[in-house]
Amino acid sequence: MQHQISVITLGVDDLATASRFYQDGFGWEPVFQNEEIVFYQMNGVILGTFLAASLAADMNQPAPFQRPGAFALAHNVTSADGVQPVMDALLAAGGTLLRAADAPPHGGLRGYVADPDGHAWEIAWQPMVKIAADGRVSFEF
Repeated sequence: MQHQISVITLGVDDLATASRFYQDGFGWEPVFQNEEIVFYQMNGVILGTFLAASLAADMNQPAPFQRPGAFALAHNVTSADGVQPVMDALLAAGGTLLRAADAPPHGGLRGYVADPDGHAWEIAWQPMVKIAADGRVSFEF
């Protein structure tokens, strides 16, 4: 089986609020949207924001889901100088500061911002994470 994730879908309470965070904060443009879901084409994966009640119904599960989950999504940048501007843009677009940018014990620089629905985003520069010109990411020692 291939090592891949095709789509990551986040349940959100308000699609317009979530769209502001992702479009104004990260600068991502939707590739598809309707009244329940917005899809963003990433570098080899698709990110979806789906109304939480609709996502629960799609999974045949009761709503509401328990959130936020025990996970964090990461957005890596190409230099330490790139961490704070991304965090600032996300905060201006409705995000909540979870952790100010600082250096973790393993090196690099990272901070955490939650989207309006509480999904944690790590904004990081890590020397071992290489970002190609097309945005594809690899882990290299």
